[in-house]
Amino acid sequence: MTKLEQERTEEINALISEMKLEEKVALMLHESPGVQRLGIKEYNWWNEALHGVARAGTATVFPQTIGLAATFDTKLAQEEYEAISDEARAKYNEAQKIGDYRQFRGLTFWTPNINIFRDPRWGRGQETFGEDPCLTTKMGVAAVRGLQGDDPENLKLAACAKHFAVHSGPECTRHTANVKPSKKDFWETYMPAFKALVDEGVESVMGAYQRLYDEPCNGSKYLLVDILRNKWGFKGHVVSDCWAVKDFHENHKVTKTPAESAALAINNTCDLNCGCTYHAAIDAVRQGLLSEEKINESVFRLLMTQAKLGMFDSWKKSKWKNLSAKDVNTAEKRALARKVAGDSIVLLKNKNGLLPVKENIKKIFVVGPCATNVNAILGNYYGLNSRLVTILEGLLEKTEARPDINIDYHPGVGMYSDSKQRGWTVGMVESADLVVACFGLDNMMEGEEGDSVETTKGDRDFIELPQHQLDYLKAVRDRGIPVVLVLTGGAAIAFPEDIADAIIMAWYPGEEGGSAVADVIFGDTVPSAHLPVTFPKSTADLPDFEDYAMKGRTYRYATKEPLFPFGFGLSYTSFKFDNAEAKVDGDKVQVSCSVKNTGNLTAKEVVQVYVAKANRKEDDPICSLRDFTKLEIKAGAVKNVSFTLPLSAFETITAEGESVIEKGEYLITIADSVPTEQSKKLGASDPVTIKISL
Repeated sequence: MTKLEQERTEEINALISEMKLEEKVALMLHESPGVQRLGIKEYNWWNEALHGVARAGTATVFPQTIGLAATFDTKLAQEEYEAISDEARAKYNEAQKIGDYRQFRGLTFWTPNINIFRDPRWGRGQETFGEDPCLTTKMGVAAVRGLQGDDPENLKLAACAKHFAVHSGPECTRHTANVKPSKKDFWETYMPAFKALVDEGVESVMGAYQRLYDEPCNGSKYLLVDILRNKWGFKGHVVSDCWAVKDFHENHKVTKTPAESAALAINNTCDLNCGCTYHAAIDAVRQGLLSEEKINESVFRLLMTQAKLGMFDSWKKSKWKNLSAKDVNTAEKRALARKVAGDSIVLLKNKNGLLPVKENIKKIFVVGPCATNVNAILGNYYGLNSRLVTILEGLLEKTEARPDINIDYHPGVGMYSDSKQRGWTVGMVESADLVVACFGLDNMMEGEEGDSVETTKGDRDFIELPQHQLDYLKAVRDRGIPVVLVLTGGAAIAFPEDIADAIIMAWYPGEEGGSAVADVIFGDTVPSAHLPVTFPKSTADLPDFEDYAMKGRTYRYATKEPLFPFGFGLSYTSFKFDNAEAKVDGDKVQVSCSVKNTGNLTAKEVVQVYVAKANRKEDDPICSLRDFTKLEIKAGAVKNVSFTLPLSAFETITAEGESVIEKGEYLITIADSVPTEQSKKLGASDPVTIKISL
């Protein structure tokens, strides 16, 4: 224990010794009144920063998390979250100046969401870093570093790893579900990112709504005590998901009263209740269901978080005291949002090199309801500002410097179910040289329970492009004018491969999303993003949504050919992998290769390292991403890249959930998409593979 930690421990214990039971319990609610007589201010623990400070007025709106994942760029991710933490501190300082302690004015942020996006129907999948444990781990760690800073004793913000654990829909059953994955799936897929963030020093962990192996996650001895506290040594605080503790008695029926629910959660070290059930902790103590010592332990952890954030002192003493409203949504942060958005856009198809726009294109017809739809650039848990650039606005802005290009626009059809297609507008494309068709999803069609209004509790029933959009798009395509399809949304969308000549996935690209899309279409940004999720061909290819088994899910276990595979993304240039080597070096494996830019444009390439058993058994993953990096390479240039893989990269998780390194031959493949024939057919670079023996 450091000297500072010892001093804080003594101070906090002294404060707790002066408190009444009622005062302690009040500190364990997200709307905490504080203990004014002891100098503890009121505080609201609920703050959000998924892709920018959310629900707190003006803020920089970065691309939705799934788009950030598509960058495969951990340095960029950390830079983004550092910018977000600047704005969060600035907003906190401004609130402190006027004594504003309301919700969304604090320093404890319930970010990042590191659940595995196992099924594209899940409306909250957009909040995650995708379907892969390795990608989720590395991007999640970058988020924590960016939010919390590099001094674990003096946090810039407190980050939160959520939702612990095995949470990924359906939204309509999250308050009643009892999830029972195999121990193999549990430890191989669902837990690695949480373990990594705890090792990184994340300050908070949020429980999930559902039960896991019969225990509600926010009151699970197995999750919170056996694993999180004892096995992993987590010292921070645990917060319940909002009103999840009352689910214990109202929906899960594992308790009968609020007092029993509060006792179950607190006895299993859930320290903070987002909701109001912990009021009943007072009765729980009086009924002998809960000891005051357990209350003391939780209050200690909560106050220690506040101490690390400097909340025991005036904000004026903070090293971030100079941050203010002038630091919010600055020109520099807007430029960063545009950069992240540009690097998040995935080029899925580019028939005959249609993109970027050529000099002979003089008239562009923009069609589709996503072109002018702000909800199609925001996603969920968003901030706001006075300049949210839609796709149409971005395209128009781009052509201001190209007066020879004329842009016309019509939505064609409505965003949602629309039987009244404006068929006559299809004819408008015939006078154009190029059609930019903007279709897909918005945050009214997918999201958290209660957020979206066009779907079932936020989830999608089907992953296909909505039929009325598809019908109109087919009519446009059939006119014979080259079509660029711009898709928005936070998840995989299925559609006919021949629906357009060029296809880009823009996700929910944030405040500068329209400008970023235009940058890619006109070639000012060379696309470099890769899919963080598999795009299946149809809903029929998916397993039961309520089945949490990984069999048939994600690139690691699905055997049906996808529309687009995990890790896939095209460029305006081309790359060649060569000179691959791998060497076992004690408890690690050194891997290297060369990457040549064989095209005419300087561009970025995502180098992905996959591991598979040479003699795979039925229960083994087909292959697993074990590392990646992003390189910028000049046209015609070659860069050498190396990776150090720990032996754990070759682990097998047994049916009992144990990690073992099996002797035998392993394949290490370096590629820019998951190494399958489908990837090569769609235009991915040829992978290189090395065989090693362990």
